[in-house]
Amino acid sequence: MYSRFLVPLDGSPTSLLALDHAADMARLNGATVVLLHVIEPTRHSTGFERPKVYIEDVRPHFLAAGHALLDEAANRLRQDGIATETVLLESTAERVSEQIARQAKENDCDLVILGTHGRRGVDRLLLGSDAEQVARIAPVPVMLVRQSRRKEIT
Repeated sequence: MYSRFLVPLDGSPTSLLALDHAADMARLNGATVVLLHVIEPTRHSTGFERPKVYIEDVRPHFLAAGHALLDEAANRLRQDGIATETVLLESTAERVSEQIARQAKENDCDLVILGTHGRRGVDRLLLGSDAEQVARIAPVPVMLVRQSRRKEIT
């Protein structure tokens, strides 16, 4: 079966749901979970900062936030006895989806477990779908996890 899962995290509820699924599957299979966070500097910068301000103030802040996200998720898995590794990347000109697919190969993962918002229509066209792109280009199977849209009857 699967022995190494890659779980990209961005801190969103859907990525944390994917983490829950990965934890359940890892417990059943004795698998290792590789947690990945890709920092997109353009999300943390206006582009008007002087280089010194960016290097000394902005970049350390988003690197620390990325490490904190990975550490919190890794500690949660390790408390359950799940072997865990972490990878923190800074985005380059390459799309996040391409970096996720590359990390699956470089870390010898045999399954990617990825949260998705399940956008449709205009939202999907405007915002794109990294999850869909990962499913298309990943060298291994991809499990897409999204929150249920069912309404509970009370």
